[in-house]
Amino acid sequence: QVQLVESGGGLAQAGGSLRLSCAASGRTFYAIGWFRQAPGKEREFVAAIRCSAGSTDYADSVKGRFTISRDNAEKTVSLQMNSLRPEDTAVYYCAGATSDGWLMRRSLYAYWGQGTQVTVSS
Repeated sequence: QVQLVESGGGLAQAGGSLRLSCAASGRTFYAIGWFRQAPGKEREFVAAIRCSAGSTDYADSVKGRFTISRDNAEKTVSLQMNSLRPEDTAVYYCAGATSDGWLMRRSLYAYWGQGTQVTVSS
């Protein structure tokens, strides 16, 4: 059974930090991405990493503040979020892609986790 399980969400103050983790099991992924969805908004790309090559991509809104990394031995991908802003408040989802492509595109990802809530207070 293929599973992606997020952890690490919670409440932070503006300017603070949180670290999200995504544990993958059941198969090997070409890339893991993080997306987020705020109430009333579309799900949007945050960051992604190619699991073998380690190359990364970020949304402009999080560049310089968020860092995605992977531990292939542990089959986990982490998202370190610093300098958090109230507009970062959303449910964060990790997603697994089984082939290469445009990492920002939602349709590239066939497997999704259940999401974890991140709330940033001002």
